[in-house]
Amino acid sequence: MSINWVMLSPTSTPPFTPLPNEQTLFTSPPRIALSITNPAHYPGKQQQKFSVGSSSGVLYLTNRRVIYIPSTPTSDLQSFSGPILNLHDSHVTAPFFGPNVWQALLQPVQAGGIPIPAGGVVELKFTFKDGGAFDFHGTYERVRERLQQAVQVSREAGDSSAPSGAALSGVDVSNVNLDELPAYKETSDQPLIAPIAPQVVPTAEHVAPTAPQQSDTPAFSPPSEPPPGYEEAQRTGLNESAEWSEVADERRA
Repeated sequence: MSINWVMLSPTSTPPFTPLPNEQTLFTSPPRIALSITNPAHYPGKQQQKFSVGSSSGVLYLTNRRVIYIPSTPTSDLQSFSGPILNLHDSHVTAPFFGPNVWQALLQPVQAGGIPIPAGGVVELKFTFKDGGAFDFHGTYERVRERLQQAVQVSREAGDSSAPSGAALSGVDVSNVNLDELPAYKETSDQPLIAPIAPQVVPTAEHVAPTAPQQSDTPAFSPPSEPPPGYEEAQRTGLNESAEWSEVADERRA
């Protein structure tokens, strides 16, 4: 981390001279406030007080570092820059009232214009008065993750000569893929169809023969002979009919 080490170029866009293979990935809205102070917690609060900042400026994020250029430069602060891998524990604070604040612990480097405290870090704050904190944080996290992966691959390949404070010294940042991963998309334009389990149709050879079911109720068959007393009942019925006919004739006469 360093103060007033950025090579400014007011006539160019962005207004600084990039490092080799450096690309600008994010440019904030104006009116970004910067604050660099000793940590509020122990042991930072036991050290000699250090504070530098600006109420308005523009924040840049490249594939190598974070750069801040104040709108009104002073003798104490004309620019600020720091390697991405020298920032730790970054997060966004979103208060109920007031602008969002991006915070991180900053690990200074030797002769960078920021005294190295006993705890090894100072507090860095960017206040986004016109929005953009979460956009910056999302891009920063993606770039930091890819750079950490590149450093890990470089170390596994046997290049461990670079000190921890200059982790990118052994990494070719031009070969680090910083593009966002593509979103998953179904390749077929046809609507998705739920899978249907195959139906097994039994064949004749697989069907077990079933025995005919037998009923306990005997089958009905009409009687072959009239019931007992059938003929006597028929004669009695005919005699009674004849008697009633005679009675009826007598009454009519």
